[in-house]
Amino acid sequence: MKSLTILKSLALTLVMGLGVVFNANAQKMTNKDLATSAGLSDNYSTLLTALKAAGLADQASKPGPFTIFAPENSAFDALPDGTVETLLKPESKKMLSGILLNHVVEGSVMSSSLKDGQKIKTVGGGTLTVRMKDGKVMIEDAKGGMSTVTMADIKATNGVVHSIDAVLMPGM
Repeated sequence: MKSLTILKSLALTLVMGLGVVFNANAQKMTNKDLATSAGLSDNYSTLLTALKAAGLADQASKPGPFTIFAPENSAFDALPDGTVETLLKPESKKMLSGILLNHVVEGSVMSSSLKDGQKIKTVGGGTLTVRMKDGKVMIEDAKGGMSTVTMADIKATNGVVHSIDAVLMPGM
């Protein structure tokens, strides 16, 4: 239960937005924890709204490390009409939380350590599968949906964020 709370916190922090800084080695880093990095990018506003609706927003700033596969706004926009609105309703809180926790993994998982076919266990209890195609890292969810990592290895003091272009669905 403790690791689930920590992972929930990490997921919240990541999706609230990232203020990214590039150092001399071209590493992407926020120089802040995942929670403090939140709120700086409009590209994750739907994710932030979802985290708040799921009751996960107040759990940020927990120690990690965690890895978050953060869906961009366009990922939510690509869902069938009405899906996001339905998930944001209070009666959908448990389902929304399950979906969001399907985007969080324990530990700092850098893109260079991901291998084609690798299975990754999420804090929500699901499994994601890594796919490599044309030099790109892709993540397959439990329902066979595919997401491409659009920006990898954004380092925070308590974890790593990978921006993705699709919402990862658990095998509900």
